[in-house]
Amino acid sequence: MGRIWIPSRQLIFSLYLFFDLSLNTSTAHMAMAQNQTVPINVDVGVVLNMDNSFGKMGLSCISMALLDLYASNSHYRTRLVLHTRNSKGNDIVGAAAAALDLLKNVEVKAIIGPPYSIQANFLIDLGDKAQVPIISFSATSPSLSSIQSPYFVRVAQKDSSQVNAISAIVQAFGWREVVPIYVDNEFGEGIIPFLTDALGNVNVRVPYRSVIPSMATDDQIVAELYKLMTMQTRVFIVHMLSPLGSRMFTKAKQLGMMSQDYAWIITDGITNEINLMDTSVIESMLGVIGVKPYIPKTKELQEFNTRWQLSNLSFIPELNIFGIWAYDSATALAMATEKARLTNDKFQMFNVPRNATDLERFGISKDGPELLQALSNTTFKGLAGNFQLLDGQLQSSPYEIVNLVGHGARVVGYWTKETGIVKELNSSNTKAYSTSKNNFGSIIWPGDTTSPPKGWTIPTNGKKLRIGVPVKDGYTEFLQVSWNSASNSAEVKGYCIDVFDAVMAKLPYGIPYEYIPFATPDHKSAGSYNDLVYQVYLGNYDAAVGDVTIIANRSQYVDFTLPYTESGVSMIVPIKDNKGKNAWAFLKPLSWELWLTTFCSFVFIGFLIWLLEHRINEDFRGPPSHQVGMIFWFAFSTMVFAHKEKIISNLARFVLIIWFLVVLVLTQSYTASLTSMLTVQQLQPTITDINQLLKNKEYVGYLQGSFVYDLLKRMNFDESRLLQYKSLEDCDELFSKGSGNGGIAAAFDEMPYTKLFLAKYCSKYTMVEPTYKTDGFAFVCNPSFSL
Repeated sequence: MGRIWIPSRQLIFSLYLFFDLSLNTSTAHMAMAQNQTVPINVDVGVVLNMDNSFGKMGLSCISMALLDLYASNSHYRTRLVLHTRNSKGNDIVGAAAAALDLLKNVEVKAIIGPPYSIQANFLIDLGDKAQVPIISFSATSPSLSSIQSPYFVRVAQKDSSQVNAISAIVQAFGWREVVPIYVDNEFGEGIIPFLTDALGNVNVRVPYRSVIPSMATDDQIVAELYKLMTMQTRVFIVHMLSPLGSRMFTKAKQLGMMSQDYAWIITDGITNEINLMDTSVIESMLGVIGVKPYIPKTKELQEFNTRWQLSNLSFIPELNIFGIWAYDSATALAMATEKARLTNDKFQMFNVPRNATDLERFGISKDGPELLQALSNTTFKGLAGNFQLLDGQLQSSPYEIVNLVGHGARVVGYWTKETGIVKELNSSNTKAYSTSKNNFGSIIWPGDTTSPPKGWTIPTNGKKLRIGVPVKDGYTEFLQVSWNSASNSAEVKGYCIDVFDAVMAKLPYGIPYEYIPFATPDHKSAGSYNDLVYQVYLGNYDAAVGDVTIIANRSQYVDFTLPYTESGVSMIVPIKDNKGKNAWAFLKPLSWELWLTTFCSFVFIGFLIWLLEHRINEDFRGPPSHQVGMIFWFAFSTMVFAHKEKIISNLARFVLIIWFLVVLVLTQSYTASLTSMLTVQQLQPTITDINQLLKNKEYVGYLQGSFVYDLLKRMNFDESRLLQYKSLEDCDELFSKGSGNGGIAAAFDEMPYTKLFLAKYCSKYTMVEPTYKTDGFAFVCNPSFSL
């Protein structure tokens, strides 16, 4: 059997371009037939990498754009004639040679290309010198500026346009540190200053920058990824092109870096080419978040995409955004050429020396300024949206936020500079700028989880912070160090430890630390609190945690956090009970003067009633002794309302009414006072003034190792009269002995200790004013240490 001949992909592509350009030419001839005018051919250069599908896609879109434009505008008097040159990969020399050939030998009026930012710099310089516009639809580095190079026109979104969208994503999920991973060339480095500034504006740190060579081997990529695994930050922003990005994510998957706790954000350098990547690579990028410019899904775009799919160019992958920008670039250039009044003259040569190099042997285009001006003023509705140049740059557009799931990417939100992150564009509910994570759709994160990563973890070989803690015998509620004799290890617990652990747990990143007791080899305290603070200053500890008070002399060489307890030093003294304990206690509610007045009042009331009643009332008559007895009996019987005698006189009745009210008030007041005296303790401090202690030369106590000792000496207490205690029980024992028997009359301690002591011995002691202000307990840090 004979062999069946199958055309190669390159042949298919060549035939397509042949028929495309033939159709373009036929259209031009039809226009000549209709308008009886000969169109003016304008030479335009195209510098693309024709060795890969990206360059072929760009050239095809450019050709289709010219075909569509001239088919619908047959009256145009100009026609662009494309002169294609192969830039041969991302090589700068290849692109430069192609541009030199176009400028010197063809004298093109404009150049579309080159594809890469690293090639564009040299071509831009050539364009400025020859006054030939360099129009790029894929060189996105922010270092390429139309302000510095007026003949550079970028029909694409520059990389710096996306940094605010990326920082909004980071801010939405509360990540405090990120690490950018970028390629070591102009494309990768150009975005970094803008990215770090945008992250700094939302208080996000960049502790490290990971740079990967553009021609990195797999071993180099793995080595850099291992370095990232040793760090605590787990949020990475990847900025590189898809070939290198594909290799990096494949290795990251193999190393387990595409698992839970990791967050990956890719820039549009990769996101725009997701449809060009292998399915296996996309599957390894599960959970990655990407940003890319938003392209409206218009009817014109759908029709163009359909024609693209029917073009039978099976060797060219699916259309992406760069193809759309290439289409709009060619359309804009053709429209600008039609508007501009080009002379189409040869380049002018000015004083070219005989020994000039090829870089100096081309002239200057007379049509360049007018063509550039017409291009800057060109506006139309393109496939990518409204086409309008601002300072030689395509005006910015919203950004799509996508989530890589399965074999592709799905949109989970949008970002605009006016509204921030939104779930849908043109939403009427959006009124203000927002970076809320609630504005995202459902996101699948690495590790196939829906829970957002916290952004940090304890690194594999991270250095632990050395946290010094004081060793003390008492007040274990605040801090207690217990030793395991078997392992010779220490267990630290208490209120101060709980506060520090809670603070560290609230940090947005992980910091490993260990508690190291400030103790001697025999597990005794190695010194005072001042000694511990000094060890932090020397760098033997990174920080100190415990009941350490902020005072002025310590702050001179270490840093303190904000206080976490109430501040102040107060005095504790015993209390005495003034309640009477004898049988005559019932007389104490009233003074002797009041008792005498009350007795006389009873006798007077009895006499007054007898005086008013004895002439008309037989109960008040009789022998003198009976009448005297009646006076006393009647008077005192009214105290308990036990009188039985009948009162006849109205005047006497009025007197009794007033007297009954007096007796009622008197008895109730007496009863209340007596009840209070018999049931409530009458506690009073034994000492109410510090001057009383100094005057009587009393002994006072203070906590061992506390700065209160220095405070008492400044208050003029004799050093020999100062006794130290270690615990609550020691302090109580010293009080029990008394100042004259080896004990103390008062104790001075900090407010937290004072409240703890009184909570245990509230029936025996009390706190006496004044309170001497201090700054409270805080954590101690070395000045060079930072969380």
